[in-house]
Amino acid sequence: MSLRAFWNCLFSPKLYKVYGRNNEGLYEAGTLETLGDQIITSFYIMGNVAIYSSPVLTYILFRKGYFQPEGLVTLTKFGVGVMVVLVMSYCLRSYGRINSPVYLQFQRILADAQRDMNPVNKQALSQYDFEFKAWPVEFQWSNVEGEKDGKRPGDGAGRRNMDRGVPLAPCSILSYLAAHTFGIRLIYPGAIAAFSFMMSPVLLQGRTKLVEKDEGQRFKLKTRDNNEIDSMFVDRRKKGGNGNTLVICSEGNAGFYEIGIMVTPLKCNYSVLGWNHPGFGGSTGMPYPDEEQNAMDIVMQFAIHRLGFTPENIILFGWSIGGYATSWAAATYPEVKAVMIDASFDDLLPLAIPRMPAALEPVVRRTVRNYVNLDIAAQLCQYPGPVRLYRRTEDEIICLMPGVLATNRGNQLLVQLLRYRFPHLFCNESSDALNRFLETSGSHQRSVLVKYDVNEASCRSILSAYLTGDDSSSYPSQFGQSLDPDQKTQHLLYLASVYLTDVASTHCTPLPSALFVIPQAAPVS
Repeated sequence: MSLRAFWNCLFSPKLYKVYGRNNEGLYEAGTLETLGDQIITSFYIMGNVAIYSSPVLTYILFRKGYFQPEGLVTLTKFGVGVMVVLVMSYCLRSYGRINSPVYLQFQRILADAQRDMNPVNKQALSQYDFEFKAWPVEFQWSNVEGEKDGKRPGDGAGRRNMDRGVPLAPCSILSYLAAHTFGIRLIYPGAIAAFSFMMSPVLLQGRTKLVEKDEGQRFKLKTRDNNEIDSMFVDRRKKGGNGNTLVICSEGNAGFYEIGIMVTPLKCNYSVLGWNHPGFGGSTGMPYPDEEQNAMDIVMQFAIHRLGFTPENIILFGWSIGGYATSWAAATYPEVKAVMIDASFDDLLPLAIPRMPAALEPVVRRTVRNYVNLDIAAQLCQYPGPVRLYRRTEDEIICLMPGVLATNRGNQLLVQLLRYRFPHLFCNESSDALNRFLETSGSHQRSVLVKYDVNEASCRSILSAYLTGDDSSSYPSQFGQSLDPDQKTQHLLYLASVYLTDVASTHCTPLPSALFVIPQAAPVS
């Protein structure tokens, strides 16, 4: 046994799968490797539980006297015992690995790729699925020629801010602690390590499908703030059709690209790029707004500079809380072809307040506004291009009152977008009519259009004629200044029906591919 090989296997990544082998390619570890890895994994899980329950655990230890001299000695002995068991477990795992020809071959290929991730080594490494922390970085900011580490136009909204006014006020302290402990994990449960661990077998199956069936390629991207982002690219350009258009998918708060919304554009034969939020799956960091922005930025830069797609051939597709990263990218890269947001909301705060005790409202308000200010509507209004919004009529997540369509915050996302783009169409009559329209769906919604005598062909013709004029496509639009209240109402309802697509389903149901229709440059079709 080589001491060097033993040392290399001591902390090398866990191997999950070898593509193209029997037994579905799952790596079959030996007895010693399995035993050692099970012990290490058990300690990892217990450590995460201890971190999340640390306040309660600290209180219990204090009450039982473990912070006294005798108790500290006992805790020290326990800690030493844990370290001994861990060291033995790592040694067992390493010994098992050096006796596995499959693992040793994988380790040699990984070492070659880490030295030089050229196309040959990339292809060889792509035959394996393993702990992503060991995957070499393939794209980072230094790869973008002339790129400076400055702010982009969309920076700022939602970023974490220090409360400089009263830094030691109790409410400020509570909001800071809430945001940086349980708060961010309540908003993004996919960032909880235990959740990712439980999901790992399902994520592996999803990656396997993307790699083996869809010929997907996995990439590691390094952000401006040194997070590593796990991404998957499926290239359909050689297959023609929609393949020359790239759809960049941003998942929800418990979603992963392996099992997420990529499936819908793939069924429509688009090229697709999926990525995991910071702290999700193989991505590092935590999904605070600034880290989300940096992650989305490097994904966009990767798509443009490495994959070779121009912004005009990129569609941004976001689901649920993924609407934040999507709308930020739309504001920052206004040249993109279109934006499609599914089952999302306008602003996090109205959703957060009702879900917490009323007495905590000041803390919740300060926490969201200072540290997790996900104002999707404000960002989307900065984007001048085509937009399509999907609303789940049975959504149980983003409704203030479950099952009540009128309380769906997607309604407010649409209203704010229309109010920004077509301010002269809003008056008391048209606003009331729009509210009635958004309270219903299906045939009831059509009845509202009939009640207000909305002639779609006529509205389309008038809008088309206006949009051929000079500066008529810029927002806010001057369209509607000379219309009477009835005409304003008719055009506003027509535009709402164009921008909004209802989906008769709950929040987490995959979007049917038949509804994945790219919006046009002008809202007239």
